[in-house]
Amino acid sequence: MASDSAQAGQVSVLFVCLGNICRSPMAEGVFRHLTDFGTSKQHPLIKEVDSCGTGAYHAGDRPDSRTLSVLEDNGLTNYKHKARRVKVPEDFERFDYLLAMDENNYIDLRDSVKRAQNKGSLGSDALDKVYMYGEFGGKNKKEEIVDPWYDGGREGFEVAYEQVSRMGKGLLKHIEERAKAAADGKSEL
Repeated sequence: MASDSAQAGQVSVLFVCLGNICRSPMAEGVFRHLTDFGTSKQHPLIKEVDSCGTGAYHAGDRPDSRTLSVLEDNGLTNYKHKARRVKVPEDFERFDYLLAMDENNYIDLRDSVKRAQNKGSLGSDALDKVYMYGEFGGKNKKEEIVDPWYDGGREGFEVAYEQVSRMGKGLLKHIEERAKAAADGKSEL
């Protein structure tokens, strides 16, 4: 069963990493920029954009300073965010796409879905909403965005920026193609 936003043609997107201070907020900021989210020119197919982490290590914190610096160097100067942990089952009901930055995040999200389904608190379509972000514009469908937190420098954040920019464009193209196919009466992509 599709969410209400998907039925109206709009989709909600949630980017997910481990602590929600490096990769997922960067992906969120870039996607907001690509879709002019929150402006008068907002993309008509995008209803909501957010990010979270599979862990609560940094809940309430701002993004890593290197994330914000790389975003600013690329013209994204007004991004504000506070880290939060994924909410089960709420986020799986609220968002149409839950995009994992790496395989560990992907497995954690899918395990959360299965646990919630076993308790009867989540519908059968929830697993269909969980994707590796690399599926959208990645060099391959399993391309991971390596956590730059661990390398200590800025270079990993610059690599992550290139990846989330490329994947964000791919995700937007996918959403547009899916909407066009639905409008043309074809099955979903």
